[in-house]
Amino acid sequence: MMFHDLSERERQVLSIIIQAYVINASPVGSRYIARNYNLGLSDATIRNVMADLEDAGYISQPHTSAGRVPTDKGYRYYVDLIMRVKGIDDEEINRIDRNFRLLKYDPKDSADILQAAAKVLGSISQQLSVVISPRLSNALFERLDLVVLSSSRIMVVLSIQSLFVRTIVMELSLEVSRQQIDNVIELLNQRLSGLTLREIRNSISRRLADCDKDRELLNMIVGSADNLFDDTPVLERLYIAGAEHIVNQPEFDQPQKVRDLVCMIEDKNRMVELLEKEGRVKPVTSSGMDVSISIGRENRATTAEDFTVVTTPYYVGNTIGRLGVLGPKRMDYERVVRLVNYMADRLSHSLS
Repeated sequence: MMFHDLSERERQVLSIIIQAYVINASPVGSRYIARNYNLGLSDATIRNVMADLEDAGYISQPHTSAGRVPTDKGYRYYVDLIMRVKGIDDEEINRIDRNFRLLKYDPKDSADILQAAAKVLGSISQQLSVVISPRLSNALFERLDLVVLSSSRIMVVLSIQSLFVRTIVMELSLEVSRQQIDNVIELLNQRLSGLTLREIRNSISRRLADCDKDRELLNMIVGSADNLFDDTPVLERLYIAGAEHIVNQPEFDQPQKVRDLVCMIEDKNRMVELLEKEGRVKPVTSSGMDVSISIGRENRATTAEDFTVVTTPYYVGNTIGRLGVLGPKRMDYERVVRLVNYMADRLSHSLS
């Protein structure tokens, strides 16, 4: 997207239009700016500045009223070249902590932590919040347990780096004793512990090739390695909250906008793509983390053309997850960036 060089006066007026539109959700006119902001400019001068901004594509006139609203280009210029994000203040931190305390979740269960983070972020931001658990290929395998469910079924429980657990039920084609199961558990944990899931998938056959004891059960494990030690499926990686908050925004007075939102929530694969696709990155210098902001038609999904997606990574050992919010382009960008950034910090700490 090509930007024109804006004068300081044009930058001021564009910033005011965006901030006023975020608060009031209605087009902003020159008279409103002249009366409410001490720019030392006449109503006529502000009108001229707004006309120049409109000609350059930063604002538009939605109907015949005198008011203007920001375009995607205007929001992008603001986010890239005007917005200054401060560190999160104590009041917002206390609100977030209070929201976490109100939720009943298991601090030793990664799924509970991720769902709680999504709920708190959605509530505090008043947007749709999305948390994606890390891809586990690079996560370290800690231990495996086998639980006998019946004479023909066992449950494999994988403990993976930093609270992540996977459970998979396998059908048995042979009868096994408790002693055989204990032997296989001990062997697998000795040979595989400390490797990444990718390393295990690629080398388990070779690492167990010299083992003759309990070979039939071992062969079952080796034959199922691609499934057992694979990444968590998309449906299990996604935690969404906040739909009840976002639909209260004025944009959702239009049924089509509600339908677009519902379609995005239901399409889990598309939602993951939206968050994992890198938008333009806005450095957040207070913590050294980066927040990616994708506005309107920068989002590949046509149902997301009226939305902004703000995301950032969080880190669990050597794996990376992602969290963010999806909301109308008319959002308080500075605050959303602060919240997303802080929640990522907190999530990294909680899971590590």
